[in-house]
Amino acid sequence: MFSDWTNPYPTIRMPVMARNVVSTSQPLAAQAGLRMLACGGNAVDAAIAAAAALMIVEPVSNGLGSDAFAILWDGKELSGLNASGTAPAAWNPAYFRGKYGEAANGLANRPMRGWDSVTVPGAIAGWEALHGRFGRLPFADLLQPAIELAERGHAVAPIVQHKWAALVPVLKDQPGFSAAFMPHGRAPQVAEKFVFKEAAVTLRMLAEQGPRAFYEGEIAARIAAFSKECGAAMTQADLAAYRPEWVKPISQSYRGYDVHEIPPNGQGIAALIALGILQKFDLAGMKVDGVDSQHVQIEAMKLAFADIYRYVADPRAMTVTAEEMLSDGYLTERAKLISMDKAQRPSFGMPKAGGTIYLSAADESGMMISFIQSNYNGFGSGVVVPGFGISLQNRGYGFSSDPASPNVVAGGKRPFHTIIPAFLTKDGKPLMSFGVMGGDMQPQGHLQTAVRMLDYAQQPQAACDAPRWKVNRDFTLDVEATMRRETIEGLQARGHQLKSVDDPYMDFGSGQFIMKLSDDLDHGYVAASDSRRDGHAAAF
Repeated sequence: MFSDWTNPYPTIRMPVMARNVVSTSQPLAAQAGLRMLACGGNAVDAAIAAAAALMIVEPVSNGLGSDAFAILWDGKELSGLNASGTAPAAWNPAYFRGKYGEAANGLANRPMRGWDSVTVPGAIAGWEALHGRFGRLPFADLLQPAIELAERGHAVAPIVQHKWAALVPVLKDQPGFSAAFMPHGRAPQVAEKFVFKEAAVTLRMLAEQGPRAFYEGEIAARIAAFSKECGAAMTQADLAAYRPEWVKPISQSYRGYDVHEIPPNGQGIAALIALGILQKFDLAGMKVDGVDSQHVQIEAMKLAFADIYRYVADPRAMTVTAEEMLSDGYLTERAKLISMDKAQRPSFGMPKAGGTIYLSAADESGMMISFIQSNYNGFGSGVVVPGFGISLQNRGYGFSSDPASPNVVAGGKRPFHTIIPAFLTKDGKPLMSFGVMGGDMQPQGHLQTAVRMLDYAQQPQAACDAPRWKVNRDFTLDVEATMRRETIEGLQARGHQLKSVDDPYMDFGSGQFIMKLSDDLDHGYVAASDSRRDGHAAAF
């Protein structure tokens, strides 16, 4: 697929090639996954072990109270798992209006942090579903590396420390946060040892009692009790009622390949909409880092975001289907809105008129998994359950307060979700598991890296290292400092409004990529890991 294995971008990473690979945003987590492969486990075992370890070594990005999604090739077919959590039964606009009042637009205020941003955590149930269907090793074995890291401690990595320190002033007063993540009254320093024995308590209970203990046993009882102590709505009944869902991935054909994403309530469909629009343009005839190519990609992404912010929600509440949003006729009409000379502020279309941490693992049997789990914003809600080390996500902030929105907050409903794994196939055969973590950057990262590999034949590490742009929610643009000056100036000349968004956590995302080198499984894989994090691809 790649005729040129060089890398034209500044990097400290080389692609890694082997028959068994785990690629994550933190080296210790990659090693945890590799341990499972080395002792007879498969890619799913490796992914769960790495995910558990990441909760300890990268707590800014995920924790025991996270959500998760996965796309998996089991050797025969592609499966998707939606392990995003549901809202407490008591939630609705009136609940929030009564506690937080109204905004200037008359809609109920909802907090970004704290207990009233927490939906039922889905990640542990996601592990259970994956292991029950595909795992090979005993579940308890998969948690051992994470338990060791939590009990013995580890030296905090540089990029994790930077993001950790930036969030302490924001979260220090949230229930349980300072006791868990400010062990000396501050964030740990780079290379300082961080011990998380409370999380080890929970991990050991999960190892001994099984993952369901998180939702129905002592752990669930403590989560619910702490919720009540803090005057929040989550109950044991909310936890006990939760189940993840197996789903069929949605896909978009692009340049002879098929790109697969999890269907809504996730935003993966944004990447597919943008790719479907770009299918109408000859990107390969434009310079890879030139202004024409970047402009068209940005405009396609803006059109996709306009649609998903209007339509995507819990699929039970959506007024249009994924199929309607991805129909070729609709995407053709959307593509006609792009002007090569001028940036535009898009509006949503009418589809009916015809719409974190990321890791990847692969083993020599051919099993490949694209897995992502997240607490949303850095450290999520900031709430940590005392004695159990359970840091809870703030996915509830993804709801709307607008009764007219399909994404309006309601009990038992899943919110609009940003975390998305991705997968690439060709002629029905698996080719690559990949993803780019980082809030709204995720579908944009999928788009930009896929275009670089499929239109310009850049090898995965080069596609990963290349400079990125990011469309913000107000349709302004951020660009990385490594982007060519003439390209930046060309974008500005076409009307793109550049805006430096002060976000110490999300930035330009972080990707992990594992691609088959050929149909011959003995040939193995090539892996890439993003230098924007402390990441690592480990292999044998």
